[in-house]
Amino acid sequence: MPPLKLILVAGARPNFMKIAPVIHAIRRHNESGPERPIECRLVHTGQHYDEKMSDVFFRELGIPQPDDHLEVGSGSHAVQTANIMLKFEPVCLREKPDWVVVVGDVNSTVACTLVAAKLHIPVAHIEAGLRSRDRGMPEEINRLVTDAVADLLLTPSPDGDDNLRAEGVPDEKIRLVGNVMIDSLVAKLPQADACDTLGRLRLEAGRFVYVTLHRPSNVDTPESLGIIVRELKQLSKERTVVFPIHPRTRARLGEFGLDLDDCPKVRLLEPLGYLDSLNLTRHARFLLTDSGGLQEESTYFRTPCLTLRPNTERPVTVELGSNKLTTVETLAGDIAELLAKPERLGEIPPLWEGRAAERIVAELLAASPAPEPELAGAR
Repeated sequence: MPPLKLILVAGARPNFMKIAPVIHAIRRHNESGPERPIECRLVHTGQHYDEKMSDVFFRELGIPQPDDHLEVGSGSHAVQTANIMLKFEPVCLREKPDWVVVVGDVNSTVACTLVAAKLHIPVAHIEAGLRSRDRGMPEEINRLVTDAVADLLLTPSPDGDDNLRAEGVPDEKIRLVGNVMIDSLVAKLPQADACDTLGRLRLEAGRFVYVTLHRPSNVDTPESLGIIVRELKQLSKERTVVFPIHPRTRARLGEFGLDLDDCPKVRLLEPLGYLDSLNLTRHARFLLTDSGGLQEESTYFRTPCLTLRPNTERPVTVELGSNKLTTVETLAGDIAELLAKPERLGEIPPLWEGRAAERIVAELLAASPAPEPELAGAR
């Protein structure tokens, strides 16, 4: 039987933790001597191209070097999306895959989906069905468009299925597979434990707060960023604050004349690799973040998390997990309330156990009937 040909697309930092388990599951499938092997080609769009924001994740997650690197770099949403489409189309025409597999909700996700759909190549979307219901977020537009044209919608939690059905997606396109992000977490925990992150950073488990902030709504105005800086300074009187600072956030601090230099217990770090981030999430007293992925990882560890956003596309982390939404106006009160609660909260959602990638591979095979054998003597 001919192999199933896949193109796997990764573009930005969150994609890497989601694509790595799929690559490893495909490798295990092929090693088992299957009736139908799988050929996969990894395309890195280069949406994140800084070594600290991209290449380190390939190393830590055991992802092979991309077969194609589109090197699109930065730009406005329109410029970046257009450049990805222009560079991805020749890859599809050359390779003629059976499926294009996209993950998450970044510009690479929607751009490669549109290219494949217009070439009549089936698209599978990993992490389908998530909704914040805030169309002011570019990620929400990417999610909506991708799910509207994708052929196989692989959801991480039941709310994703519900969202897709409410939008008119037929059941035969929807498959609940679980959270592939947790596959990476579970697989890499032993390696993360060996990193001694806390020792290197001179931190004590449960005695520090892990902060990551980069969204424009939080860092692009002096008013909101000023409140955040004030609250971090106040928090640092009692706890060490570990803040790997995104380039965007660092630039805005300088632009607005804000600084944390007079706070020795606020530790401003360069962006961290995946393993160090896992350790900080696991051992922090709580997280303050606007990241989607950290909401999920903290839920798995049951580490309390304050998400500085008015909404989340991952409501299961609030309903079952340890996550709570906050705003700059309520931040001080929410911090105080959280510190009065137990150090571990919530529960781990169903199918967040580390086997989502196996289910993804099985669903791709099931959705790919073998081609009819050619008739003898046919030309």
